Amino acid sequence: MDVWEVALRLAVVLAAFLVVPLLVGQAEHKVMAHMQGRLGPMHAGGFHGWAQLVADGVKFVQKEDTVPEGADRRIFRLAPAVALIPYLVVLIAIPVGPDGLVGQSLDAGIFFVLAVLGIGVLGSLIAGWASANKYSLLGGLRTAAQLMAYELPLLLSAASVAMAAGTLSLTGILNEFEWWWVPWQLVGAFVFFTAGLAELQRPPFDAPIAPEEIIFGAYTEYSGLRFAFFLLAEYAGIVVVSALTAVLFLGGWHGPFSDQLGWLWTLLKTGALCFVVIWARVAWPRLRADQIQKFAWTVLVPLALAQIAFTGVIKVVMG
Repeated sequence: MDVWEVALRLAVVLAAFLVVPLLVGQAEHKVMAHMQGRLGPMHAGGFHGWAQLVADGVKFVQKEDTVPEGADRRIFRLAPAVALIPYLVVLIAIPVGPDGLVGQSLDAGIFFVLAVLGIGVLGSLIAGWASANKYSLLGGLRTAAQLMAYELPLLLSAASVAMAAGTLSLTGILNEFEWWWVPWQLVGAFVFFTAGLAELQRPPFDAPIAPEEIIFGAYTEYSGLRFAFFLLAEYAGIVVVSALTAVLFLGGWHGPFSDQLGWLWTLLKTGALCFVVIWARVAWPRLRADQIQKFAWTVLVPLALAQIAFTGVIKVVMG
């Protein structure tokens, strides 16, 4: 690729990173308003509350940006960037359509995206440590515990797909994809998607930020745009986890007329999974911290190991 093609690909990825998470945030306002009968998000700006996201942005810009007196000021200011930027990097490696419709195809794409996703979660951890606040520290410790518990099933479920395809490249996995993989890898898809939600601290796995218990956890001392960056990181994480689930387990760009509409199938599958994330926030109550740990080690890890064993048997039989 020449310099201009690289610049164009990076510009497209950056535009998607700036627009798609905001659309998910807007969708969350509307979906929750309909499901829970919330009136406020349906009135801002008139028709269907179209200006709700704009109103939220104006609110965050107007708020004072403060730093606690006892905080580690450099780390405190760095934490939002650590939480947000990794999701931009991951988007570069996610294939959207056939014929090279990807920022950069990597031979070890699965390793790359999962490693970078782990860095994004660390933003919450260092935010809690640097805030000089006991509630923030407790939220950061809960975040660290969830990261350690759910990283393992996330990796194991992704490894099952890599075994099935015989490659670590995301593009290579899609090239090898067959539709009968969907029921075969269904358990792995459940484990991967659920573990991704837990790492994003989305309901029902939001004990690290529980407003009723620890006053928004690691983000207690953040205000203004820095707090908005953490929210943007959450929505960007929803997009990334949904896109990876669509690529690894639902065939990504595969569908009718995939040569022309492959990118549309990827977006539709990703959007449907984003809707499931929002639905889970409305439908499920928050789990306790001990329940979150128990679910990871006694449910998801055994399921992921069983999926790997089943994949190994299928590969041997087919071989």
